[in-house]
Amino acid sequence: MTSMLKFSQPVPARPHERSFWIQSTDPTGPETSAPLRGNISTPIAIVGGGLTGLWTAWRILEQRPEQQLVILEADFCGSGASGRNGGQVHTWYGSLGYLRALVGKKEAIELARATADAIDEFEELQQSGEIDMDLRLDGWIRGASAKAHEGIWEGAAADLAQHGDTPYRPLDAEELKERTGSASSYEGLIEDRAGSMNPYKLARGLRKRLIEKGVTIYEGTPVEAIAPGRPARLKTPRGVVTADQVLIATNAWAGSIPEINRYMYSVDGQVIVTEPIPERLDALGWKSGASIADSQMQVLYWQRTVDGRVLLGQGSGLPIYKAKLGPKNNRNPKLVPPVVRELHRLYPSLSDVKIDYDWVGPIDIVATHIPMLGTLEQQPNVLYAVGWSGTALAQIPAVARILASRLLGIDDKWGRSKLFNQNRRTRIFPEPLRFIGANLVRLAVINRVRREIQNKRVDPITKFLVSLMPRYRAPGEVAPD
Repeated sequence: MTSMLKFSQPVPARPHERSFWIQSTDPTGPETSAPLRGNISTPIAIVGGGLTGLWTAWRILEQRPEQQLVILEADFCGSGASGRNGGQVHTWYGSLGYLRALVGKKEAIELARATADAIDEFEELQQSGEIDMDLRLDGWIRGASAKAHEGIWEGAAADLAQHGDTPYRPLDAEELKERTGSASSYEGLIEDRAGSMNPYKLARGLRKRLIEKGVTIYEGTPVEAIAPGRPARLKTPRGVVTADQVLIATNAWAGSIPEINRYMYSVDGQVIVTEPIPERLDALGWKSGASIADSQMQVLYWQRTVDGRVLLGQGSGLPIYKAKLGPKNNRNPKLVPPVVRELHRLYPSLSDVKIDYDWVGPIDIVATHIPMLGTLEQQPNVLYAVGWSGTALAQIPAVARILASRLLGIDDKWGRSKLFNQNRRTRIFPEPLRFIGANLVRLAVINRVRREIQNKRVDPITKFLVSLMPRYRAPGEVAPD
């Protein structure tokens, strides 16, 4: 008999702990729908009201406008990773090597092109007035600031050229400084058809449109457990949902499910946002809404916001023990100083600027650096999608097509995707070895990054410890580590 799936209960962020995206968009708090009270039945239940759940519902209705489904969200839609990320919009072209290793050459390029189509879809939604997400397609820039980072994208560019796809072009030091206002990088590349957005606005826009289309969304309704079977039964604090098909779309919060936890680990990402300084950014020559990243292993990502602030994030790599997310995974002041130091390194003239917002966003990671989609063992009607590794805004709309076809039982190219129920999965060490090892690797990564940025040799012990990270290197990889 299959045992019940129990979920660790999330700790919602308090209003002052919420991201800049959320606080600036909904300063008095978001509008929320009523929580579930009582017992209901539905053909499809989606657990998680973030972008994965919302986009999957959107794709379902595209194929079957009359389809009944419900979304269960523990807090409010967009409150999790969807409202906490860096707002960077770029395609999967840079991850072609990773994709090819999982699904083969043909589908890999199709999935990369699907993420480019998603960016076109964002633009259409905004221009039509259907969803305002502060989208600015001013490019995605990646720079090299050290000898160790030089030319790491060349393999990907050559690989893409074989398919006739040329999304990237090189940038020299002068153009990098002109576009970013920083002299920290001296060579790089740009994906012109990319940029930045307010991801929380996108999530809230999708929520509004889905409700208008008849989708029932229960917010303030955490799922405590799923009793498997056909149908499955989802237990919440005040009611039970009986569903023929279930999708678990809770990002890092899915780590409490043992089967998923074997292959996925979570770390904290730290983001800061300055006070508004538009005139000073103009003086630096930094006027566009491009999204920017560097090439170090502990990747930095940043943008100029619509109101002239600097938003800067970094994957801290701080591991989360037993996937138990608590208050420190909403806001952790101890993680702020290293990111502030990086801001001052990138923009020395801004060392006096005040930090107005800081928050933590848990990042769900799998070794392939490509989302892990599938059904739980012996439970073919319970699907999951995890492992976005911090790269998701243009990727989720593409993956949602796969999830929608699987939930609807549609035999099309999306439903047959090899991304679903992948054969290549790397198990992660169990606890407490995982936590101990992750902390050792984290310190090694920090040491490697520090030495590389100073153009110093990385010692063999550091290299060895870094190599223990559960991952594999795909040829032609360009997306941030």
